[in-house]
Amino acid sequence: MSLVRTRPTARPFLAATRAFAAGADTPRAFLERCLEAVAALEPEIGAFVTMDAASARAAADASAARWAAGRPLSPIDGMPLGIKDIIETADMPTGMGSPLFEGWRSERDAAAVKALREAGGVVLGKTVTTEFAAVVPGATRNPWDTSRTPGGSSSGSAAAVAAGMVSAALGTQVVGSTIRPASYCGCFGFKPSVGGLNRGGSHDYLSQSCTGVLAGTLADTWQVAREVARRAGGDPGFAGLIGPDALPSPVRPPRLALLETPGWAEAGAEAKRALEGAVARLAAEGVEIRTRGSDSRIDELEEALAQAVALTRRINAWESRWPLNTYRDRDPAKLSRVMLDRLVEAEAMTQQDYAEDIAERARIRALHAALRPSFDAFVTLSAPDCAPVGLQSTGDPSFAVPASLLGTPAVSLPVLSAGGLPLGLQLVGYADADAELFAHAAWAAGTLGGGDPA
Repeated sequence: MSLVRTRPTARPFLAATRAFAAGADTPRAFLERCLEAVAALEPEIGAFVTMDAASARAAADASAARWAAGRPLSPIDGMPLGIKDIIETADMPTGMGSPLFEGWRSERDAAAVKALREAGGVVLGKTVTTEFAAVVPGATRNPWDTSRTPGGSSSGSAAAVAAGMVSAALGTQVVGSTIRPASYCGCFGFKPSVGGLNRGGSHDYLSQSCTGVLAGTLADTWQVAREVARRAGGDPGFAGLIGPDALPSPVRPPRLALLETPGWAEAGAEAKRALEGAVARLAAEGVEIRTRGSDSRIDELEEALAQAVALTRRINAWESRWPLNTYRDRDPAKLSRVMLDRLVEAEAMTQQDYAEDIAERARIRALHAALRPSFDAFVTLSAPDCAPVGLQSTGDPSFAVPASLLGTPAVSLPVLSAGGLPLGLQLVGYADADAELFAHAAWAAGTLGGGDPA
């Protein structure tokens, strides 16, 4: 085990703004504390591709002036942020984890980045992503144990948040790329409903892809997402994330369905015990818990979700045919074997194959949606175990992929552990009911000891 010298500690932002308003602290001083964490931990963790501390300091100074004048642009005015390097920024390159795009600049901000800047967010840098937000890892290490993966593809975002280098960061997910690294690194992670946050300028074009948020508290997570949605909305054709301007008030869910997911067979014994213990505590607080053994409708959904990983990967392969075919034509030596193999799979598929796959996805989504009158949400693990040793893989996504396939919101709460390392508890909701899920998540986090600081 290669432990970092300092135990990772997230850096909540909203709780600090009371001191900004009172004149006892400033966004610039807050940023400097983040930069101290960067100086101490970044050489070991490698969360960032690039940083612009000078621009961040200038933005923090402007924010400090607004707070001093009593006119912050939003509750996150001055919040230090990381941006996953699959998402465009006007002032920094967007390399997408690929040598094909090393140093590439679009000269524009993605919709979500522009929204965050309009809210006063302070963009510190671009965080490491796997190649094209897929599976080939970058250089980031887990902040709890640098011999272990941070997960992916939002590797740098999760690690930077968990280590207190930034208060929040944008991630993306099409398989498990937000929920899994949140679990491994011990921070909050949110994958919204499909279409919930505007993906304009984010190079993840797949039909299950979502821009998401990783943060040190649930309140910070919700606030960042809402500030994006208020200014940029959702994807074209979607209303986007809707809900209160601050974290929804906690609501105890009367009934939860426990999902085993395709990952149950791979889950570690300690992880299963941790989940069972958490579920028992929720039940002790009056939540009715149903399982596939006690409800045939849950069992039917479990059977359908058994193919979630394979079905998702086939859909992703077809949808990746472009632009991978243009990248291969440009320079196949700069594509990983994984990407070349995905393209081979896509070119072997027919349009009819894809039509059948998305029809099956629609069938599974309908099975899930039909359970809404009976269950308030679903509870499961965020990953099969704590982060595995080694940097060659980002880990098993099988617990995170169901929410991606279903197109529903999911939240990872850092309230469990296995092997002395973080493990997330995942709550999965219903499409376009993200605020309702956050209300249940706020209650569960408070009940299980992962509530936000006062």
